[in-house]
Amino acid sequence: MAGQSIEGFGPVAKSLHWLAALLVGWQMLKFGDRIDDGEHWVGQTLVSWHISIGTLMLVLAVFWILHAFAFRKERPPYDASNALYVKAGHRLIFAALVVLPLTGILRMVGAGYPIEAFGIELYPAGGEIDWAASIGSVHSPLAWVFAALIVGHATMALFHHFVLKDDTLARMTRLRARD
Repeated sequence: MAGQSIEGFGPVAKSLHWLAALLVGWQMLKFGDRIDDGEHWVGQTLVSWHISIGTLMLVLAVFWILHAFAFRKERPPYDASNALYVKAGHRLIFAALVVLPLTGILRMVGAGYPIEAFGIELYPAGGEIDWAASIGSVHSPLAWVFAALIVGHATMALFHHFVLKDDTLARMTRLRARD
């Protein structure tokens, strides 16, 4: 058992959530490249890790999805009145965590660039591949959609905490479920 219960998520689920939040936040710094063509401290230091962090994010997302599936019966229940929306939102976020790195890889490969993660060449440079470039071209627009999903996710968590005053946010932040 992963320590999940109806009162809260287990330590693995919480760790994956907050690690993903950190990595997604880091990835969102890529939007800063649109400011002064990335010629600033953030663009020259943190954004240069975009491909490596994206590759790590893909591995993390696959592991997280497998974990969520394995422990789906032990997760805290959704409120029946909005379960459809909550499930849809979470599934869209999980889908984006997989699709965004894959479209990023296809964008790079399609343009003939190598794929390097943390200094390790995963795919060599080659000629341009039109179909990969075509699919990869949705990477940036999808990132904007993903950013909106993340803002909505965080907004709803805060809404539940401060307006509805329920345990939604607490289940993902508490070290232990309430006794």
